Amino acid sequence: QVQLVESGGGLVQAGGSLRLSCAASGRTFSSYTMGWFRQAPGKEREFVAAISWSATRTYYADSVKGRFTISRDNAKKTGYLQMNSLKPEDTAVYYCAADIESSPGWDINDYDYWGQGTQVTVSS
Repeated sequence: QVQLVESGGGLVQAGGSLRLSCAASGRTFSSYTMGWFRQAPGKEREFVAAISWSATRTYYADSVKGRFTISRDNAKKTGYLQMNSLKPEDTAVYYCAADIESSPGWDINDYDYWGQGTQVTVSS
């Protein structure tokens, strides 16, 4: 079992930055892939970024590449999503997720555990 709790969301102006955190408990944090997804009102949940257990591999959606950075601190059992140059279209509920079996990827069906989400709102 894995429990995930996101924090760090909020309201920010376009061009601003936020850092999301995902605190994990349960299964050994360093043993699984971690990902971030987001869901805007009326839209399906979509992949944002993923990172391998060792942090040696990262993957990003094209829409955030160059603006967002995913990272993790296995000693602190925490994952992060640094979001820079935010745009109004980044407005969504952001979720962290754990994939205990697969290499990091974009497929939402590979992820086994989810946090409750944190709201990010970017004003124009």
